[in-house]
Amino acid sequence: MSRVVPTYHQRIAQEKRALILAAATALFLELGYDRTSLARVAERSGVSRATLFKQFPSKAALFDAMVSESWSTADEEELPPAGDIAAGLGIIGRRYAELLGRAQMTDLFRIVIAELPRFPELANAQFSHGKLPYFESVRGYLLAEHEAGTVRVDDVDLAATQFLGMISNYVFWPTLLVPGWEVSAERVAQVVDEAVRTMAARYAAAGPGPSVDD
Repeated sequence: MSRVVPTYHQRIAQEKRALILAAATALFLELGYDRTSLARVAERSGVSRATLFKQFPSKAALFDAMVSESWSTADEEELPPAGDIAAGLGIIGRRYAELLGRAQMTDLFRIVIAELPRFPELANAQFSHGKLPYFESVRGYLLAEHEAGTVRVDDVDLAATQFLGMISNYVFWPTLLVPGWEVSAERVAQVVDEAVRTMAARYAAAGPGPSVDD
């Protein structure tokens, strides 16, 4: 697939956007959402207020952009085609683990959890603009496999939750609670492979399906 090469001005705008989002994240963690003003973000990021307001007219819009950025996948990859549940879930699982391993994802959750009592709308934004669209994409993949006859899934919502939970409960959630929690790349791969095997054994239409190692 050919890519559109950004122009000079587009590239500069993207670089400034990245600076703004990084500065906003740092300030939200340092000062809290309420005490962080757009003026502070502009100063910390080194861009003019006019530039910041042009891209983000409100603090809510800035936070929504942080959510979308944190949950975006590299090059917005398409879901794998239906037909091989082990291979497909392997791809999705590795992408999910990579997504959860980003520092910006951990930062996002810390901001939401810290500010939830005073700003429940942040949690709503995180769910509706981040987690839910990602969940729906996994749900859509499992539904496609079900319709293709590869798996038999009566409750697609539950199956998608099971798969993502098996990965996030080991590689992500402890990072918010346990200081210094780190998971090696080898361990992450093992966690994903075991989640795939479990799903294939539970839902494959004709036995456990091919091994993820094949």
